Amino acid sequence: MKLLYAPTSPYVRKVMACAHLCGVDDRIQWLDSAANPVRRDARIAEHNPLAKVPTLILADGRALYDSRVICEYLASLAGNDHLFPADGDARWQALTLQALGDGMLDAALLARYERTARPAEWQWPAWREAQLVKVAAGLEAIEAMAGSLARRSPTIGEVTIGCALGYLDFRFPELDWRREHPRAARWNEAFQALPAMQATIPHEA
Repeated sequence: MKLLYAPTSPYVRKVMACAHLCGVDDRIQWLDSAANPVRRDARIAEHNPLAKVPTLILADGRALYDSRVICEYLASLAGNDHLFPADGDARWQALTLQALGDGMLDAALLARYERTARPAEWQWPAWREAQLVKVAAGLEAIEAMAGSLARRSPTIGEVTIGCALGYLDFRFPELDWRREHPRAARWNEAFQALPAMQATIPHEA
């Protein structure tokens, strides 16, 4: 398998964390790309019409995207039935937590792009702040449920939330989210110590 990636992408981190948890990380070859919200990279677009990472290229040339699909594929490939519980309340809870983490990441990325990808004369501060309100609401939700989040043997929900909190540390240190969310901070400290998370810490290219 080949993965079109960007080393700073939290969605790529999510995929690789799942790959480590499933024991298939050594079966994935990383392919360099220049993912950008404005400039399309032809290397990605050849396999994914949205030209976004992560995109997973299978041995037969088929491509899978986005992170939600790739993570579930990897779990299925490895026979891991814990990341994505098969049915019942556990499944819906895991998928809802994944949606929360993905939603926080979507909002955080839009807030970042407003300053880094949009020309200064076109930036809309109120739009950026509205995205950060979503992030703050997500943090409040995580704080309220922190005691029930798994620290070991996580589902896709905890993996996604861990990647979201890691992205805030990486790109938004000024938010100082731990100060008002001590329970979430304690959970995150334990979760980020997992080998799968330590192996996938984002970094600048």
